Amino acid sequence: MYWLSLAALALVAPTDALIRFSCSQLVRQRLDPLVNPGMVPSTHAHQIVGGNTFNASMDPKMDIAGKATCTTCTFSEDFSNYWTAILYFKARNGTYKRVSQIPNSGFDGANQGGMTIYYMQNQLADYEQKSKVTAFKPGFRMLIGNPTFETKAQAQKFRQLTYTCLKNIDTRFPETMDFPKQPCAHGIMANLRFPTCWDGKNLDSPDHQSHMAYPVNGTFENQGPCPESHPVRMPQLMYETIWDTRPFNNKEDWPEDGSQPFVWSFGDQTGFGTHGDYVFGWQGDALQRVMDSPCYVNCPTLKTQTIEEANKCSMEPVVKEDIDGWLTELPGINMGPMDK
Repeated sequence: MYWLSLAALALVAPTDALIRFSCSQLVRQRLDPLVNPGMVPSTHAHQIVGGNTFNASMDPKMDIAGKATCTTCTFSEDFSNYWTAILYFKARNGTYKRVSQIPNSGFDGANQGGMTIYYMQNQLADYEQKSKVTAFKPGFRMLIGNPTFETKAQAQKFRQLTYTCLKNIDTRFPETMDFPKQPCAHGIMANLRFPTCWDGKNLDSPDHQSHMAYPVNGTFENQGPCPESHPVRMPQLMYETIWDTRPFNNKEDWPEDGSQPFVWSFGDQTGFGTHGDYVFGWQGDALQRVMDSPCYVNCPTLKTQTIEEANKCSMEPVVKEDIDGWLTELPGINMGPMDK
């Protein structure tokens, strides 16, 4: 089931459905504390949002909310970190240029475009909150997607990692599992929806995925039940990132064979390798209060800050390298195997 647009949700949803908020960009650099913990630099470049405790290791025992001094998210009790790879344009001459990000609908002014984060505490049809939703715990982390995937058959392991070719800022359909094949009038939105069933025991797993699972059938939104091995319902976490591909819409600049020109920072030009990382860092019981409260987009139980205040939170890159100019190769691409 594809995600409903906010306009559609406004027509059908009464109150307790989800929270949606902006996180301005914190930093762009080659660090990945989940897949390459302690490695400086990591194998490919990422764009990161959230709290300013982000670092190469992110010790699971670290009190993220207690050590952070700021967050780029508009819900100011959220010091979690959310990150994805960076999108590049590959020119006919083989050089690369980073694709900028632009703010999502309702979040004008977010630094470097940032990301939009959703936590859904209810299936869309379960407005009476019949089912308990357990918030993520301190030390919790997870990863969705696989950067080595190159085919649709592989990518179907993950049910809801998609792209939207935007006609305007509010376009939400259709969604595809690979990169759009034609120029997109308002850019490309990358959508990442994480699994929602937890094993109830492990805050992480060696592959950062096995402690979580999808519903037995269907999706979180259409009330698919959790498997017996992962019985605990958790929030539906979703990222939306809008990549401003408009400066590259002239097909005369695309490959001579007419194939689409965009490539992730880890070298994937199909789009099937899209992935995202998450480290929980909400303050106290703030997220559980959301899960137990009637919240829709905003939430009266949470403290907020303006986008202008969120923009003041930033970090200097630890890895000093050019990831923004016209590049002859992707940063780190020749270091060895991509993260797996």
